[in-house]
Amino acid sequence: MTFVTETRASDSPYVESVTAGWSVSSGAPIRPAETHWHMILTRHDGGTQFLIAGPLTSSGVVEYGAGAELLWIKLRLGTFMPHLPPRTFVNAETLLPDASSRAFWLKGSAWEFPTYENTDDFVNRLMREGILQHDPLIGAALDGRLQPGSLSPRTLRHRFLQATGQTQGQIVQFERAQRAAALLQSGVSILDTVEEAGYFDQPHLTRSLKQFIGYTPAQIARLAMAGVGATHRRIADGVEIEA
Repeated sequence: MTFVTETRASDSPYVESVTAGWSVSSGAPIRPAETHWHMILTRHDGGTQFLIAGPLTSSGVVEYGAGAELLWIKLRLGTFMPHLPPRTFVNAETLLPDASSRAFWLKGSAWEFPTYENTDDFVNRLMREGILQHDPLIGAALDGRLQPGSLSPRTLRHRFLQATGQTQGQIVQFERAQRAAALLQSGVSILDTVEEAGYFDQPHLTRSLKQFIGYTPAQIARLAMAGVGATHRRIADGVEIEA
């Protein structure tokens, strides 16, 4: 499969990134796990759909048909929809009903489909209407900015499950796997990656990368040496191609 994408940063404090793309051909590539929530707009064969995609606790395979157009809105960790139970979104996609050919229904109101250019305004409107909320404690806890003893472990766990559908430990494990994959892609040896990323041993690293990234350490290293990278390579001006 060939997939071309363009990604930009966001001015909204609630959005991690915005990506637009289209599939040049069909295929079923390996995709990594994901800790963030996404809102996804798809157009294919004349139809348009708007999805809420929750966190993915393990890697898997995603199928795309040729000619599909997609818009991914990656929400910052801690951004969630309080009227929807977070745990029901883990490892799931929820299709929102169409209100018209240009809009969808969300919490009793019709919302026009966002575009790559107006996503920040779209998300900020959702925040103002209370459909989206953001818990700043999530980022503070992950960045080590919480004062020791400021919250009980039970309260902290509840806040993470409410805002992300995951525990803090699950998110930290995924981020460590991402760091390990990046080290391997940059040419760091497998044994050095074990030490630098904080794994017990090589089998521990292998299990983690297979679960969260979808490749073994050796496979990631070979792809990097071949100049392919585990997911994509940049071709021009912020546009990427995934093969």
